[in-house]
Amino acid sequence: MFNIEEELKKLPSKPGVYIMHDKNDKIIYVGKAISLKNRVRQYFRKTNKTKRIQNMVALIDHFEYIVTDNEAEALILECNLIKKNMPKFNVLLKDGKTYPYIKVNVKADYPDVYITRRILNDGAKYFGPYANSGAAKEMIEFIKSKFKIRQCKTFKYKDRPCLHYHIKKCLAPCMGYISKEEYRKQIDEIIDVLEGKTDKLMKQITEEMEEASQKLQFEKAAYLRDKILAIERISEKQKVSNISENDIDVIGLAKSNARVCIEIFFVRKSKMVGREHYFLNDLVDEEPKEILSSFIKQYYLDRPILPNKIMIPEDIEDKELMQDWLTKTAGRKVEIKTPQKGEKLRLVEMAKNNAKITLENKEKDKNAILTELKEVLQLDKLPRKIECYDISNLSGTNMVAGMCVMQDGVIKKNLSRRFKIKTVFGQDDPRCMKEVIGRRLVHSIDNPNGGFGRLPDVIFVDGGITQIRAALEAIEEVKEQYKAKDSEFDTSVLNIPIFGMVKDDTHSTRALMNKEREELAISNTLFNTITMFQDAVHDTAIGYHKKLREKQTTKSALDEISGIGEVKKKELLRKFGSVKKIKEAEIEELTQIKGINEKLAKKIKEELE
Repeated sequence: MFNIEEELKKLPSKPGVYIMHDKNDKIIYVGKAISLKNRVRQYFRKTNKTKRIQNMVALIDHFEYIVTDNEAEALILECNLIKKNMPKFNVLLKDGKTYPYIKVNVKADYPDVYITRRILNDGAKYFGPYANSGAAKEMIEFIKSKFKIRQCKTFKYKDRPCLHYHIKKCLAPCMGYISKEEYRKQIDEIIDVLEGKTDKLMKQITEEMEEASQKLQFEKAAYLRDKILAIERISEKQKVSNISENDIDVIGLAKSNARVCIEIFFVRKSKMVGREHYFLNDLVDEEPKEILSSFIKQYYLDRPILPNKIMIPEDIEDKELMQDWLTKTAGRKVEIKTPQKGEKLRLVEMAKNNAKITLENKEKDKNAILTELKEVLQLDKLPRKIECYDISNLSGTNMVAGMCVMQDGVIKKNLSRRFKIKTVFGQDDPRCMKEVIGRRLVHSIDNPNGGFGRLPDVIFVDGGITQIRAALEAIEEVKEQYKAKDSEFDTSVLNIPIFGMVKDDTHSTRALMNKEREELAISNTLFNTITMFQDAVHDTAIGYHKKLREKQTTKSALDEISGIGEVKKKELLRKFGSVKKIKEAEIEELTQIKGINEKLAKKIKEELE
């Protein structure tokens, strides 16, 4: 048995990573330390800790650690372990985005300009990132229309120019109508525009326009005039400051009572090329510097292109360490700065203000949804916690249920739960609903600080009046159960309103229904929210049902064969795809699986046949 006090004594005074596990051996927290001995001990001492860390420590069953040669190695290992395991109590950046960049393949004879999300070491020039793919697409279209470079990725025609040439949107390099030198000049101008070097370019094009006008070459002069206007438009749209350093990310942070918002400005060559924001929940009692530190580590871990500077609103403890890590990754100097005055401070303040506005708008949207729900459902208070339930089965087999939670207007996937039906045999969805609701209520009554948390303000069931009545019956039975145990038990805590999410003939959400069988009118915004909620719980239930069904299918034959464990079974199914194909395979094919000799292969064939 793992004795925490004894294990704390064994910790080395060396740098490394510590990993906290719960009683189910699930990783719930990962951290790094200069001294494992000092850092890990702090969690089990009576010191001031945030509520999140207090909750985490209460769940620790055992821990492990990995010693590293230095703190830099510990930092990288920590980032990778967090990304891989997504521990519940770490600050998690759930970011699956790949940002668009504008690519100029300068190595080609006639370079193309296009959008890409993959950064390669191919000698091309990349500009970005653009947080908004629409903005990158608009920039590409604008550049191609004004600079008349090739529109196609491959030259389509060899005997005639395409339509773009005839409508004067391309100079037909495919036909040799423009020399490589002249075409390259166009590309150089585009690169200057994307890099923000427009002053010299504007002067040069203006001189060419005036010269063309004097020679009465009015068509060429008009084309150059349009190009000047295009460059002015791009420059004006992007310009945000006169900061001279290249490639800066500016980070701002704002907090509310429910969540944190982080806003990033991407400034490239003194131009704003994009922005992005992230919402982080359950961190309101964390210090901003802790949130910033965790965010930076996760956000920049796998970035293909790093900025020269990252500007943040306040200093973080491991700034020097992270600067060294980012510098090593980028192959050039990367700095983390906290500006105190001037233009840089103005940019950070702008990012903070935008984070605050974004957060306020988010809160308004969610509050509007909760307010409308309160009015539509005729509730006494805002429904801050709503639970939704769905039953899934196939002809009465593998009966399961899914539960999803909406907290403060946000669907919380980490609070979803799955149930295997225990008391119902055969297809009877209402009885299944009754069992699941009853089991769920008991969880919170017996253990209010457990995994299910407090009781919900409202319950939605996937279905109509029969499912509503089943849920109400469950509530009444739980009331009677606890009243019999304790005559002073307050049954009013179980006065939870129940509503049904009714579907139409195409299995799409149609309306909400109350226990009087009345369908409630809702706005399009609320309708979309309810539909998302219903889809989420449906996916949870059907996903669990499929998992059990697949497990049952593979178990029926392979699990009965002695000598075939979980590893060999997975390898067999991975190679052959199904039990049927394993049965049809030759002995020689089966022996290609690691650990299966000829004798075992023959046994598999005999058993399956």
